[in-house]
Amino acid sequence: MAIIVDNDTKLVVQGATGREGSFHTLRNRAYGTDVVAGVTPGKGGQDLEGIPIFDTVAEAVEETGANTSMVFVPARFAADAIYEDVDAGIETVICIAEGLPAHEMLRIFNYIKPRGITMLGPNCPGALSPGKANVGIIPAEIFREGRIGLVSRSGTLTYQIGHELTQLGLGNSTIVGIGGDPVVGSSFIDVLAKFEADEETEVVVLVGEIGGAEEEKAAEFIGSEMTKPVVGYIAGFSAPPGKTMGHAGAIISGTAGTAEGKKEALEAHGVRVGTTPTEAAQLAAEVAGAVRA
Repeated sequence: MAIIVDNDTKLVVQGATGREGSFHTLRNRAYGTDVVAGVTPGKGGQDLEGIPIFDTVAEAVEETGANTSMVFVPARFAADAIYEDVDAGIETVICIAEGLPAHEMLRIFNYIKPRGITMLGPNCPGALSPGKANVGIIPAEIFREGRIGLVSRSGTLTYQIGHELTQLGLGNSTIVGIGGDPVVGSSFIDVLAKFEADEETEVVVLVGEIGGAEEEKAAEFIGSEMTKPVVGYIAGFSAPPGKTMGHAGAIISGTAGTAEGKKEALEAHGVRVGTTPTEAAQLAAEVAGAVRA
């Protein structure tokens, strides 16, 4: 079944004719994703190696039945692009663009949630359901099909742990990058709930980092709502307090948001937490083996 992206995904890419947008649009299509359209205002009627380009998302949806959008436009245009997606009837929005102001994302969040829109990002690598669809910038060649769900605030750590699982002979049902900004479209809890309902997922790996309280909230949800085992990894054990480490959301305030605090919160609810990506993958392999035994 997979979550967020699958064989039923019909993708429209906003910014498909730009340098980065075209590169990843074609990579997504080469993987097998059904890329049905691109959108670049003023370039309607053109095509990108056979992918039709439209002036608006509404036109693309009407002509192609697109149900998922990848936002690959500069940050100053990204908010308008997201609103355009929602108003055109897009069901899933994956915003790769970074640099959106937090106050603008708050408006977007309050716009999409009542409408039931699934959104990843901004500042995220996207979602990959191996063997089905890749929407974003995830290097799909290092992953394989399997039954381990993976959700992360970090792109590169997602890649590393996924690759470690591949080397252990395991695979993933879906890999989800929620984004590293302070305000994003989907929380850990949103994605964990989808994995809990997904019959193709047996084990979930949660990759967090310092800053905020999302991992602590996820720990409470895991303890009260999830029946599937979860393995964790928290980046930032050696990060100095008060420093932004990589992502805009990765900042510690006082004693809140530390790696040790997040680890303790997860472990209190039965989540085994690795101290390195390799250890986290090994723990996931152990748990997966126990589930199948």
